[in-house]
Amino acid sequence: MKQLEVLLREQIDTRYKWNLEDIYPTLDDWEKDYQLLSEKIPTLSKYEGTLGNGPEYLLEYLQLQTEVSHMYEKLVVYAKLLHDENTKDSHLQQIFQRLQPLEIKFARAVAFFIPELLELDSSTLESYYEMPELTFFKKYLDNILRMKPHQLSKIEENLLSQTSLLYSADHTFTMLDNADMTFDPVVTEEGETYPLTSSTFLGLMTSENREVRKKAFKNTYKAYKNVINTIASTYLGNLKKDLFYSQVRKYPSTLERMLFENDVTPKVYDNLVNTMKANQPLMHRYISLRKKLLNLPELHMYDIYAPLVENSKQEIPYEKSYDIMLDGLSILGEEYVSILKEARTNRWIDVYPNDGKLSGAYQWGTYGVHPYVLLNHRDDLESLFTLAHEMGHALHSYYSDRENAYLYAQYVIFVAEVASTVNEVLLIHHLLRNTNDLDTKKHLLNYFMELFKSKMFRQTMFAEFEKIVHEKVQNEEPLTAQQFSDIYYQLNQEYYGPEMTHDDEIRYEWARIPHFYRSFYVYQYATGFAAAIAIAKRIMDEGKPAVEDYLCFLKSGGTDSPIELLKIAGVDMASPKPIEDAMEVFNEVMNEFESLLLLK
Repeated sequence: MKQLEVLLREQIDTRYKWNLEDIYPTLDDWEKDYQLLSEKIPTLSKYEGTLGNGPEYLLEYLQLQTEVSHMYEKLVVYAKLLHDENTKDSHLQQIFQRLQPLEIKFARAVAFFIPELLELDSSTLESYYEMPELTFFKKYLDNILRMKPHQLSKIEENLLSQTSLLYSADHTFTMLDNADMTFDPVVTEEGETYPLTSSTFLGLMTSENREVRKKAFKNTYKAYKNVINTIASTYLGNLKKDLFYSQVRKYPSTLERMLFENDVTPKVYDNLVNTMKANQPLMHRYISLRKKLLNLPELHMYDIYAPLVENSKQEIPYEKSYDIMLDGLSILGEEYVSILKEARTNRWIDVYPNDGKLSGAYQWGTYGVHPYVLLNHRDDLESLFTLAHEMGHALHSYYSDRENAYLYAQYVIFVAEVASTVNEVLLIHHLLRNTNDLDTKKHLLNYFMELFKSKMFRQTMFAEFEKIVHEKVQNEEPLTAQQFSDIYYQLNQEYYGPEMTHDDEIRYEWARIPHFYRSFYVYQYATGFAAAIAIAKRIMDEGKPAVEDYLCFLKSGGTDSPIELLKIAGVDMASPKPIEDAMEVFNEVMNEFESLLLLK
């Protein structure tokens, strides 16, 4: 399969498409569960007003809510995965959209629960735990009680539950970005034509042909500029929605609301932004090095992904990528590798891009069924690392689900990027150890530097952008497409430094970042990367004891706060130290890279 070829879905070999039959054998089976859940949801409401009548009522409600929640999750995951196979398919759109009214019914049916639970005095609730079956739910209930200052009355909660029907900015952006937007193809002076889509963009940006990179860059941002006011309006609506929920729930800001949900303090966020801003000279050093190696009078933003080593662009077919990943992660033990093998054999993974398929990559799934991974594999080194990254997510989910009950299996977002990045770091060290070729080593070290650039500096720049625009909305300052773009452009200048030529088109990059519709999510790529650097180093230095601690972390699910869970693996993210240590590693990698250049 050619790297940038985009096929129709039916043209792709079945073994490279995920098997959704493991969730539901047929769409009819999904439909049966949909109807069954539609009938079950209203039965939750019969417990309204009963929670103070005795522990048996609370127990019955919690058991039913858990059952209904799991059923709903299963329906959503199946419909979303099916939809993402071809976002242009109107029938699949309709299936996915049918879940929204079900979500509203579910939210209405359970809206009474938290306010009513919070009305119980602590002595009554404590006496309920004398019923042995209820003790299982204590940690779950304690986490709800933590939210007490931010809960509303029953009537207010019921009204609030209905507001999610009003606006879905993330879905609007997804449809615009993946289904409706078109990009002019890249046509070189020699007459070669490359299709340009959201999926092929990054592949073209790594081309050794500067003309291809430049045209891909300009054609992409031309398309976003053409709809920039629509995207700005969509994103502003998302910011205002977030502020509405934050204010209604009595949080000082959206940042504090989003972090509080994961049991993380704003200090962690500020540690990241402040520490990374203090280390911007390291990023400027890398940019200067890149400019020098590419021998360019001006380094443009379309040169930021250009290969630094001649003929270093390797074609790595998917099957070979998988085998390399298995070798690189063998340090994590036989069981870990055997699960990875099972994932390939049993079609957990949707591998190649197809027309209409959602761009990017992710891992998702439903409890009781193995995880699923969406890729848009391009047969290159970056795709190898994307594979390892997403399989890190998958194994984290697999272990969490296997070792915990449904109620405690889901880990919070703050730790979600740790396992994926540990895989990447272990893989890069494995590849470096197993080659004597000078150019290959330089290429790998450059890739490692690219990880620091993209995971820490770039994601922190995104995080700072989010903080600025959310604060402006909270302060009732106007935000237009021009202002969004100006804020982003200024940050781009700060982070990439004076050696970079900051092309005007880069001011529109914010408009193509889907993660901005999950507010204050992206910073966790940076914190997760810093934690992963520390964990991977410990695994390589200490071996089996560190591996056992790490696997224990993977198996812990959502059984404790994320800061405490990471301590199991030997990392304290409540301090800036892991971030500072990661910057030291970045400096060391650049030193090693520069020393190899002198050997030529």
